Amino acid sequence: MMSSVRLQKLLAGGGHGSRRAIEEWIRAGRVTIGGRIARLGDRATPEDDIRLDGRRLPVAAAAPAASLLIYHKPAGEVTTRSDPQGRPTVFARLPAPPQGRWVAVGRLDVNTTGLLLFTNDGALAHALMHPSAQIEREYLVRVRGAVDETVIERLRAGVELEDGPARFERVIATRGEEAATSHSWFRVALKEGRNREVRRLWSAVGCEVSRLKRTRYGTLELPRELGPGTWRPGSPAEIAALAAAARVEPA
Repeated sequence: MMSSVRLQKLLAGGGHGSRRAIEEWIRAGRVTIGGRIARLGDRATPEDDIRLDGRRLPVAAAAPAASLLIYHKPAGEVTTRSDPQGRPTVFARLPAPPQGRWVAVGRLDVNTTGLLLFTNDGALAHALMHPSAQIEREYLVRVRGAVDETVIERLRAGVELEDGPARFERVIATRGEEAATSHSWFRVALKEGRNREVRRLWSAVGCEVSRLKRTRYGTLELPRELGPGTWRPGSPAEIAALAAAARVEPA
């Protein structure tokens, strides 16, 4: 007989949402356990019939500890489990998780490369992605043409995007990985993960991004020895550091 845990913890650990969001579902009467409406404080096991709006939510037995994968995403892969256009997905290269399923910590668009994290601890993944955690992401960006200091100051001060104001925490000019007179290289950092936010910020100031690579997520940097399309497991210390940054305890 499996031991029961708090319903919101069980569902968050299964990658179905943050604990806060799941608590809101429960308060709204959207979640059922074995056919009855769930209440805050209810406990459940992976064997229970748990549903959201009538749709069953599969939950694997909790892993003894959170697992982490550090992946170097190449261009051309999409951050979804399947793609209607038949493009390769980042999940195709990953090993089977020790338990549960891999949850991507944020997304990188098809043309963006670099660091992508995966964990089987859904609560940790959601905490790392939540805007309130203010987890910093760093990118290496190549922009077409020259960029003057006025543009850089606008990016630091903030510009208005279609989904609200946005800004870079830092914009540092660098030669990057190549030298080309027709391009400018920068390292930028921001504390949000909105859809294509880095590209949209540059576009808002009239600049086109021709290459984009994520080099850091929170406390973790892309390992130099990790080639595109390869991965390595994260260590317990790396998992603990990420969890501390997100102010959450890993499973």
